[in-house]
Amino acid sequence: MKDSRDITPIELKSILHAIEKSECKKIIITHGTYTMPDTARYIEANLKNNNKTIILTGSMIPLDGFTLSDGGFNLGYAMSQLEILEPGVYLAMNGKVFTPGETMKITKEGRFSSIFNTV
Repeated sequence: MKDSRDITPIELKSILHAIEKSECKKIIITHGTYTMPDTARYIEANLKNNNKTIILTGSMIPLDGFTLSDGGFNLGYAMSQLEILEPGVYLAMNGKVFTPGETMKITKEGRFSSIFNTV
């Protein structure tokens, strides 16, 4: 429950180390949306063992009491995609899967998109 804008380089290394040390081949990381693409790019660029499928997901609407949130949907979608994606690093948001290099957050619309998508 940390604002992703406050993640330090040491914490990024810790996340990477946990992924590399894990025996799991399929990993989901819940992450704040502000810097989720940055963390995904960091993991992709620095991961030595690339035979794992890693998906970062989160919520555009923070979980707070009884406020409706998209977090549950995004987590469920990430879980379903984990079963079909090839090894690599991905982001799963808004019912879509993105690679770290193409992902952008469109804050004013409350969604993620691909830099290759013109719509």
